[in-house]
Amino acid sequence: MNEVVALYPSREIHVILDNLNTHKPKHDAWLVRHPNVHFHFTPTHASWLNMIECWFSILVRAALRGASFTSPRQLREAIDNFIQSYKQNAVPFEWTKEVVHSVHPKPCYVDLRK
Repeated sequence: MNEVVALYPSREIHVILDNLNTHKPKHDAWLVRHPNVHFHFTPTHASWLNMIECWFSILVRAALRGASFTSPRQLREAIDNFIQSYKQNAVPFEWTKEVVHSVHPKPCYVDLRK
C-alpha cells in the first residue's frame, strides 16, 4: 500500500477487502496517516463477491488438492504450470449471481419462504 500511495499521492484510493479480521484493525494508525485511502469491505460470508477467491478455488481444485510437495520450489512449479495452462483458455469471469439474499435472519418462520 505504501508503494501505491507513493505513486498516487494526490488521488483518492479505494481498496476493496474481504472481511478477514486481519484486514480490519480497530485503531489503524496507517489509515489515519493516509486520509486519501479508503477501505471497503465485502459482506461477511460473501466470498463469491471476491473474484480472486474464485480463481484460488479453481487453482486448488485443479492443481493443489491431494498433491504432496517436498519443497516450496515444487509447490511454486505446480502453481506456475497451472497458470501457464490456465492462461491458454482463460476468459474473464462473468458475474452469475442473480439474487443476493439478506444475511439477516428472518423474524418469523413464515417469512423464510419470501
